[in-house]
Amino acid sequence: MATGLAAATARRHLLHLPRHRWAYLSSSAATTEGLDGGDGSGGGRVKIFDRDLKRRHRDRAAWAMGETDALADAVADNLLDRLEDCRKAFPSALCLGGSAGAVRRSLRGRGGIEKLIMMDMSADMVRKWQEMENATDDGLETHFVVGDEEYLPMKESSQDTIISCLGLHWTNDLPGAMIQCRLALKPDGLFLAAILGGETLKELRIACTIAQMEREGGISPRMSPLAQVRDAGNLLTRAGFTLPGVDVDRYTVKYNSALELVEHLRAMGETNALFQRNPILKKDTALATAAIYQSMFGLEDGTVPATFQVIYMTGWKEHPSQQKAKRRGSATLSFSDLQKQFGSNQN
Repeated sequence: MATGLAAATARRHLLHLPRHRWAYLSSSAATTEGLDGGDGSGGGRVKIFDRDLKRRHRDRAAWAMGETDALADAVADNLLDRLEDCRKAFPSALCLGGSAGAVRRSLRGRGGIEKLIMMDMSADMVRKWQEMENATDDGLETHFVVGDEEYLPMKESSQDTIISCLGLHWTNDLPGAMIQCRLALKPDGLFLAAILGGETLKELRIACTIAQMEREGGISPRMSPLAQVRDAGNLLTRAGFTLPGVDVDRYTVKYNSALELVEHLRAMGETNALFQRNPILKKDTALATAAIYQSMFGLEDGTVPATFQVIYMTGWKEHPSQQKAKRRGSATLSFSDLQKQFGSNQN
């Protein structure tokens, strides 16, 4: 059964569906979506997203966002729950971009964090967080840094935990960004991340595709490629983390219209930043998308639902104290012996 959460406004409602948990231990390489963006940078690096455009999106979001956001707060709260599952404390923490403001609001002393560094690629967003911090008085030592997740400006082995909430899915080299996070962690340090998964905004994808086919006779990339659940565990092992864990949550947010959904995405800084995007969206295509969305997915109360799939990833930097798998062939008891033992007990 879905559990209701308080909405950011009276018109918006968020439903949290049950969590499904998987643990991935595969060491195969993670898949990578996208082609070279053709920006002339060369170097053989995959360029999917325009990071400069994404920075401008973050600048705009700094002025458009409200004091709270029900979706971001719910994701951040669930992400930080993992700190309470750990017996150790994490005195120093680095929080990366995305919904770092929601992480700061939801921290509430969890994890034994004494020093927090909040980092974003947008100077405007960092100033927004500083203004919010001035109104907070909980004794937490907080520092602010303008920096890019793709070029992490942190010393090696300097942080006890690194937290990223709804930000890393905009990096062009996600495994590379995660490797940099691992290097910045102290031994036995914890990496926590939440990224949007492939089922996110599936209703909008369908409506936009149909509208473009009807009005323009073809489709152009309007929404970014997102990681699939099956890839998340591979990303962690590829980045060198030990004891990897992956969780998946699905949230359903109800809006008055598809246009209100788009405004919420803008306020979150989650609009299209693809290199191979079409910068022009015709008015009739946009209106057709909203109409199709309403007709296909509209609810009885007149609202429209939007699905957000969130993939939570947990990994640790290697340390001798961590549990390890036994060497292959080192078992002293066979399954046949176990079967005989339990079989005899039943008799």
